[in-house]
Amino acid sequence: MSRLLYRLGKGAATRPWRVVVAWVLLVGVVAGVAVLAGGTAQDDYTLKGTGSQRGTDLLRERFPALSGADARVVVHARTGAVDQAKVAEAVAGLRRLPHVSAVDPAVPSKDGATALITVRYDVPVTGLKPKPTLEELRTATTVLTGAGHQVEFGGQVPENVTAPGGVAEAIGVVAALIILLLAFGSVVAAGLPLVVALAGLGAGMAGITILAAFANVANAAPTLAAMVGLGVGIDYALFILTRHREGLAQGLPVPEAAGRAIATAGKSVVFAGLTVLLALCGLVLSRIPVFMTMGFATGIVVAATMAGAVTLLPAVLGLAGPKVLRRRDRAAGAAPSVESPRVRRWADRVAARPWAWLLAALVLMLALAAPALGMRTWPSDASSEPDSNTARRAYDLVAEGYGPGVNGPLLVAVDLRKSGEGTLPAVREKLAGVQGVVAVSPPQLAPDRSAAVIMVTPAFGPQDERVPGLVDRVREGALPPGAEVTGFTAAYTDLSRLLDQRLWPVIGVVVATSFLMLVVVFRSVLAPLKAALLNLLSIGAAYGVLTMVFQWGWGAELLGLPHGVPVSSFLLLLMFAVLFGVSMDYEVFLLSRVREEWLRTGEARASVSAGLAATGRVITSAALIMVAVFLGFALDPGLVIKQMGVGLAVAVALDATVVRLVLVPATMALLGRANWWLPGWLDRILPRFDVHGEAFEASGTPGTPVEREPSRV
Repeated sequence: MSRLLYRLGKGAATRPWRVVVAWVLLVGVVAGVAVLAGGTAQDDYTLKGTGSQRGTDLLRERFPALSGADARVVVHARTGAVDQAKVAEAVAGLRRLPHVSAVDPAVPSKDGATALITVRYDVPVTGLKPKPTLEELRTATTVLTGAGHQVEFGGQVPENVTAPGGVAEAIGVVAALIILLLAFGSVVAAGLPLVVALAGLGAGMAGITILAAFANVANAAPTLAAMVGLGVGIDYALFILTRHREGLAQGLPVPEAAGRAIATAGKSVVFAGLTVLLALCGLVLSRIPVFMTMGFATGIVVAATMAGAVTLLPAVLGLAGPKVLRRRDRAAGAAPSVESPRVRRWADRVAARPWAWLLAALVLMLALAAPALGMRTWPSDASSEPDSNTARRAYDLVAEGYGPGVNGPLLVAVDLRKSGEGTLPAVREKLAGVQGVVAVSPPQLAPDRSAAVIMVTPAFGPQDERVPGLVDRVREGALPPGAEVTGFTAAYTDLSRLLDQRLWPVIGVVVATSFLMLVVVFRSVLAPLKAALLNLLSIGAAYGVLTMVFQWGWGAELLGLPHGVPVSSFLLLLMFAVLFGVSMDYEVFLLSRVREEWLRTGEARASVSAGLAATGRVITSAALIMVAVFLGFALDPGLVIKQMGVGLAVAVALDATVVRLVLVPATMALLGRANWWLPGWLDRILPRFDVHGEAFEASGTPGTPVEREPSRV
């Protein structure tokens, strides 16, 4: 692999225009296919094997009118009562809209100040384009807004409308440019990582659009993929560029410096990217379509940015020539050393008293992680949106006018072929007696009278912590054979429990596969084990901070939320997969340099200090860029992306400071030569993929690295 990457990097730098034109054609073709044959993002919350899914399937089979999407039109009179004549006129207009199968009669509130209209579609929400459909609803209700009424929209269609993107990405790019300018002091050097990352991001996003033509890609998937892809893409290019500048400082020709940078740092990029992809593949174990597509979409972008780093970057480095150095450094014929004496002194200080530093850092990280023990997770709904969102305003109007439970009713689907129509009065009576139920609607029969649906209104809203208990009580004590509890509140309950059950298998597989990859790469058992444990610690601390910020509400208002909200159920699984892969990026780059020094000198403690000194500046710059990118996405209106942005930013910040600057040198100082311990039998059977600094022959091609025997400590 080292020889292959060396030839790839040197060849791209020698003939740069061929590679640049090839990338332009590639991005153009993929973008063209995406425009002509691509699909749109649609959430797919199919939960096979759950009661809510069986109930949904029964409704789709027996109640065609209830099988499609729905939208709620909430009309509110700011003074007095709602004009019922205008409401009737609006209902008539809503019935004429495309795909509308029925419009339920308007239900007035007790005080007459609010009217609730339910619009039903003959296709699921995946068969509609939510934003144009919402605009159609607005147009059909202009008669109400013209009369001075407040009109808001809730339900599946409005809640699937995504805000236009680009703001968070722009914030991240600007912040990254500033950091790169400060780090390199050269406009060319600062711009190249951005150009390469944006090229990979463009190809990857077009790939997601093509994927959406064949599968239901989650609405949040493109934003999540852009967030991760932009961060890792800039970081990958940054690490290779730094190594290239080192080569130029040694007096190497530009193509030679590029080839060696790709053969060393580029190889680390490949393995780091593969680690991220492995972690994302762990989402397949969730067996929940919305998570699987998030993993696939993010993986496409990560793969594209990784490919851009090892192919497009050496080409643009060849075009840039010595301009990647500061003007004064070019004039002096040298580049400033990448080694940081300050970081070396810090590493030596930590290594001198490893136990004290280790215990202090552990106390800090565990204190940050402790709030996660009380974390409450729940899928986000309209009540978690900011006040600027029409779905949130509709939610509040319904809660105020009809009671909080109307926002999250339970639907009891009864298969009358199994229980008989005569059981319905008793079922309704039992449902009314369940603790936490305030209203039970009369049964609605299917057209062929083979099934019935009963709406149950809880006493509390769908995000209330009492909801799961209510769903259980309804299922356990009030249902006849062939009956199931469904509706989005019951589906959210099932989804949360599925995620809790499947989180641990995902964690186990991701940690195990990443550990095995690092064992192969670094030919060590303890160093990869330490890396996995420290990554878990930083993720736990990030979970704790999320609990404080969102659930406790310590930073909710600053992030555009009116109050504290539960942590999204989606977050634990998504954040773990993304964070474990991203954190391993820094571990691969750091350990590559540490092991390079170990192979060169055989000094265990000194190699840690040298590796930290050589990578301290670049890892700090990379971490600052990634934190800036993630914090930009914390401004996204979507709660899942907002929480992901905050959580990833916190985790990366902790990983680059407490973990890399304290826990890593302290633990490696304590382990000494045992860091590189590998049983002899394992050493003989493992394949060799050396990602450490290669020794280069005078001819300029990668030579055979001097491999030190694995430690038998």
